[in-house]
This record gives sequence, C-alpha cells and structure tokens, in this order.
Amino acid sequence: MTSNADAPETQSARPPRPRRRTPAGAAVLREDVTEAIRAAVFEELAAVGYGRMSIEGIARRAGVGKTAVYRRWRSKLHLVLDLVSAVAVQGLPMPDTGSLEGDLRLLYEVTSRALRHPVAGQIIPDLQAEAARNPEIAEAMQKALREGQQSVASGIVAAAVARGEIRDGVDEDLTLDLISGPLYWRSVVVRGPKLPKEYLPSLARATAAALKAL
Repeated sequence: MTSNADAPETQSARPPRPRRRTPAGAAVLREDVTEAIRAAVFEELAAVGYGRMSIEGIARRAGVGKTAVYRRWRSKLHLVLDLVSAVAVQGLPMPDTGSLEGDLRLLYEVTSRALRHPVAGQIIPDLQAEAARNPEIAEAMQKALREGQQSVASGIVAAAVARGEIRDGVDEDLTLDLISGPLYWRSVVVRGPKLPKEYLPSLARATAAALKAL
C-alpha cells in the first residue's frame, strides 16, 4: 500500500505561479516627465533650431535620460510633429464681447502677445524654413497654424452672422484670410519693430468693415 508521503505530487499541490507585477517607476509614462520633455523641446528649438536639435540635448535640458524621450517618441521629428499638432488642438480662446469688432480686437491682442513671445518668435520661422525641406513638418505646420485659427475665426463669424453684422453664407476661406492674414504677415513674416499702440484697434476696425462688405 502506498503512503500519502509517497503519493505523486498533484497539480493542486504545486505552488502557485507568481503574479506579474504592475509596471512601476521607469516603466510608467509619468505625466510630469512628459511635460518636462515637451517644455525642453520648445526651449531647445528656440536655442539651437530644429536642424541642430538632438534627443541628447532635449533629455539634458529636461533632466531625464534619453530612454525617457525615446519611450514616448521614436525620433525628434515625431516629437516635434506631436507638439505642433497639439497646438492645433488647443486652439485659442473664443472671444465673446458682443460685437464683431470687439471679438476681432480681443483675438488680435491674444494672438499678438503669443507671437511676440521670444520662444515663438524663434521657433515659428525656424520650423517654416524646415517645412520647405520636410513635407511632414509642412503638413503639421499647416494644420497647426490654419486649424488653430480657423476654429476661432469660424466662431467669430458665426456669432457676427447671428447678430446680423455679417450676411449668412460668406466664403469661409476668405474670412479666415482676412481675419488671420494681416497680423501673421506683420508679426511673423515681416517681423518689424513693436506694433504701434493703435495698430490692433485699427486692424480690428478695418477687418470688421471688410467682413461686413463681403
């Protein structure tokens, strides 16, 4: 007769397999690290430009290792494309002053402050130059610059139509060009001296008159 001690080990008698641990520490994409990397990208772009920008420089500026960057983005191109695309999603605050001219003036004041920022003033022209050589950056830049403004411009026009200030059915592309074109040209392309005090109110007034004449 076989004793219990000599009986073969059954499946139930085997020790349970250890559970897989939930990834922790470096395996988790911490949001504070991601934001530090994003901020470092903007600073690095402003300091050295896209051509000289490197993952090593970004990581050093963010205070992280290169693996932390590569864990989130495959290359500096994908990193920049992600950030530029995010600009389009964020957009600008929707003005709601109760008049077309007031909405335009508020939009111009917010946009002008953003374009005058030293970082933006260096990054946008640099990426525009890079876009001429790289179709992916060109597409992302077009999306960020156009869609970000288009959503706000469409809202301004829709509100003006509802108030009876603009006729219904105006050409959307033309209204976007009229609203966004002059300030962008003056601030980013020409990049002249500081705007005169009355420039933005005058631009809002002239743009409102042009939109009403469509």
